[in-house]
Amino acid sequence: MLIPSIDLLGGRIVQLVQGEKLRLAFDDFEYWIERFSKYPLVQLIDLDAAMRQGDNAALVAQIAKRLPCQVGGGISTVERAQAVLAAGAQRVIVGSSLFKEEHGTGSVNTAFASELAAAVGPECIVAGIDSRGGKIAIKGWKAQVALTPEDAIPALEPYAAAFLYTHIDGEGLMQGFPVEIAARLRALTQRQLIVAGGIRAQEEIDALAAMQVDAVAGMAVYTNLLAV
Repeated sequence: MLIPSIDLLGGRIVQLVQGEKLRLAFDDFEYWIERFSKYPLVQLIDLDAAMRQGDNAALVAQIAKRLPCQVGGGISTVERAQAVLAAGAQRVIVGSSLFKEEHGTGSVNTAFASELAAAVGPECIVAGIDSRGGKIAIKGWKAQVALTPEDAIPALEPYAAAFLYTHIDGEGLMQGFPVEIAARLRALTQRQLIVAGGIRAQEEIDALAAMQVDAVAGMAVYTNLLAV
């Protein structure tokens, strides 16, 4: 399944390269909402909230009322998750708050994961596993913890309906997603597995689907490399 992505920054739809360099920006929300309306799921990320530099909460609510969305970006408390779900999101994507930095290492914050799952239900939670150089990145990809996706996924299995793995090394580059990583992660969990980062062709999406892995695409969609 293809899941188109809407990333919000400064009140616009944007596409960044590896979470840093602005490549594309759009103000025509109606156009993209209409194009994505046929999809069973759309990914909506508030980059300002993820980077702790404000938020696009009003825009998130407007879009989530019109498209079936899983919403991420700065969701660090139970109250925030509940507010996003109440605003129309089907699921929340939680990333940084699932991990703790500890003296140069890190651990999975299963206490928060358990609290959140008890409050909103595991079926409403997507655990975000963002990886750069094999290690998990947090805080809008500005920091890392000494954990691998292989460390995190089994620990979070009881608390989430899905895992979203983002391969930051390929994000926005449209060079293809490393299928061997998808295969390795697929073996770790019985939950829905969604991958993102570098996806550029329908053939990739089909290959991932054959492994029961869903694909998020952004740059390839907005540059019309992928037909939507």
